[in-house]
Parts: sequence; structure tokens; C-alpha cells
Amino acid sequence: MLDELKNSLGAAIKKIVRSSAIDEELVKELSKDVQRTLLQSDVNVRLVLETTKNLEERALNETPPPGLSRKDHIVKILHDELSKLLGSESEFDFKPGRQNKIILLGIQGSGKTTAASKLAKFLTRQGYKVGVIGADTYRPGALVQLRTMCEKSGVEVYGEEGSKDSPSIVRDGLKHFDGESLDVILIDTAGRHKEEKDLLDEMHQINKVADPDLALLVIDGTIGQQCFSQADAFHKTIPVGGIIITKLDSSAKGGGAIAASVATGAQIMYIGTGERVDDLERFSPTRFVGRLLGMGDIQAILDLAKRLEDEGDDIRMKRISSGKMNMDDFFYQLEEVSKVGSLKGVLENLPGLSGAIKDDQVDQMEDRLSKWRYIIQSMTKGEKADPDLLNSSRIKRIAKGSGWPEGDVKELLKNYKDSKNMMKASKGRQMQGVLRRLSLG
Repeated sequence: MLDELKNSLGAAIKKIVRSSAIDEELVKELSKDVQRTLLQSDVNVRLVLETTKNLEERALNETPPPGLSRKDHIVKILHDELSKLLGSESEFDFKPGRQNKIILLGIQGSGKTTAASKLAKFLTRQGYKVGVIGADTYRPGALVQLRTMCEKSGVEVYGEEGSKDSPSIVRDGLKHFDGESLDVILIDTAGRHKEEKDLLDEMHQINKVADPDLALLVIDGTIGQQCFSQADAFHKTIPVGGIIITKLDSSAKGGGAIAASVATGAQIMYIGTGERVDDLERFSPTRFVGRLLGMGDIQAILDLAKRLEDEGDDIRMKRISSGKMNMDDFFYQLEEVSKVGSLKGVLENLPGLSGAIKDDQVDQMEDRLSKWRYIIQSMTKGEKADPDLLNSSRIKRIAKGSGWPEGDVKELLKNYKDSKNMMKASKGRQMQGVLRRLSLG
């Protein structure tokens, strides 16, 4: 995510960490490095100057709290100021016992339909029951795309093939879902440009029909500061309550998009970090900056651990932690990793590993995990419960059924046994063991 910005900020911090002493010259040099980095990332000049001025003044004048070194305190100040630059954390307050309506807006090509599908999946995983209305009547295939992506999450999509009357589709869609026990209804609208008056008028009509609880503006993170005028134009038509920034996985201008969005007064609620339907997360300035500074997103890992703990079967977890797991349990762990998103995303969130793993290594690991899932699915129920049953003839059958060579089946069995032994020996240090097994720890 935003690799250039991340690398530049990391280089600036290394100067501080590696220095023998902190003086005014070093602080000013840090300020200039950060200033240059933010400007290259398309952040507004005024915001950059304000941020680096605060950074410099605080670094030179503040006394570190007891127990914190001057170097660490300066890194913390940088973290604080960048977090402030990116706004505050914001979350929509879903009202229980009613259908909360959310309308998604944005110009064509911003990734709005994909964002609607991702948000549907995200909210479903949060425990909400979600329905979607497809009201994009301009882009060919928009409804088909929406249905295809939402089908993976078990979310129903209402739409009317051939109809060009978006307000009518929204009205019919709300009637269709009326009486159903849904917590959230997402409304996907046609992409439009801030200069297209007819489309903006139509958007106003849709808003009148839907009477949404929240209007989310979807903005392409690659356009940088231009998103300010977009957000302003949409906000004048429909009060924008929140923003989703998409395509932050590759754009060097993402910092500018985020900062400019905040400048409009509408807070960023979600960010898209990849192409998968799982690649959407709630936006937190402090966590986002933590990643950029190479600190790792500790909270994300804590959230993951909590979710696995809540969702996990107690008997299964006891079996795994005691080293008595079977192949079903091993398969369960692989599935849990895939639910979080990409393995690269998980590793980037681990302090000390962020940026340390090469992309080709991660790709190899993800390919291996995907391969293992197919192999395990080709086993019988008895073989999963007791992998010791797997002799040469059974391995040959599983290899044929999964479409992978016998050597890959044997590799899986070896890793399963090694993982099982590690779980038993580590007694609570499973994550470290897994990383060592992957040659990462």
C-alpha cells in the first residue's frame, strides 16, 4: 500500500533512529524529508507546511515523557501529526430494529460497484444482514457485476434489467426488501461527473426517493488532490456523510486523496486496499500511519486474534493448541487466513515484518496455501480425521483427485506434521512457530 510514501517515510525515520544524538539540525532535516515526501505524494501544500511546522516545533520543544527516549518521542510526534493530517476515525452508527439505507455515489470509473460489493461483504462479516439495490442504469453489465460479486457473500441484489428509470428502481427495490429482516440496504448508483447536470439531477431524485441514512462518496485514490472538487460538487447535491477511498493498493497519490477528502469535512470511513472482495477495511488514521511508518498494524492483528477466538470452536482450538489437531483443523486454519484477505496483507500488519518480505516469497506462500486447500478437499473424511492413514496408494489417489503431483501431497503432510509438533511445543507461541516454518521468523 502506497509503497513510495512508505519507503520515503521509513528512510526519514531511519536517520533519526541511527543518529548518535538529536539536535536542531537533524530535526529540521527530518522536517524537510517529510515535507518532500508528502508533496511528492500529492498532499496539499498548505496541509504539508502546517504538518511539518507542528512536527518541527514539537520535536524541538517537547520533553519526552518518563521512560521514552528522545528518538522514540520524535517518531511518536511524527505519527501523531500525520494521523492528524488524515482526519479522525469515523464510523456510521447503525440503528437497530430498522433498515439503515446507505447510498453510494461517485464518478464513473471510481470503483463504486466493486466498493458496494466489498462493503456488503464487510458488513455481513460484522454480523449485519444486508441487501443491495443496483440502480446503475448507464454502465452495461453493472447489475451483472454487482450480482456476481455479492453472490459470493450470500447477499441478495435487487435490480431491473432493461429499465433506465433509476429512481423507480430504487423505489421498487425498497418495496421488495420491505418487511425483510435486513439491517442495511446498500444502493449502488450510476457513475457521473460533477459537470453532468442531468445526472446530478437524477441523483437528487434518487436521494429523495431513498431518503438515505448515509451517503457515501466513492473516490479513486489515484487521482490525488482532484478529489477535493469531486467531493465538493457531490456534497452540494447530496450531503456526503462519509467517504470510501478505492485503489489505495497501488497509488502514490493516495496520501493526497485522503488529505483532500478530509479537507472537505466528510470523514473517510473505509479504504479499498486490493482487488479481492475482502480487500476493504475501516479507515483509522492512526493505524494507517502506523503502517506507513513501518510500525506494523498491531491492532489489526489483535482484531484478527479476537475474531478467530470468537468464531473458533472451543474444542477445535483446544485440540490445535495441544498439538492434537487433525487435517480438518489444519484446513480450518488455512481457511481462516484466506478470510482475512491476502497473506501479504497479514504479514504487512505484523510489526517487524512490514516490508521485510519480498513479493515473490509471499506469492509462493499464497500459491502453496491455495494448492494445499485443494489437496485436503480431495481427502476422505476418515483421512482428514486421521492423516496417519495416508499410505502411498492413498497419496496417489489424492494427487490424482486434486490435480497436483504426489510430491505436493507429501509436502503438505510434512508441513502438517511439523505444524502439529510446533503447536504442541510452542504452548501459546503458535504464530512465531508458523513464521519460522515459513522461513520468516
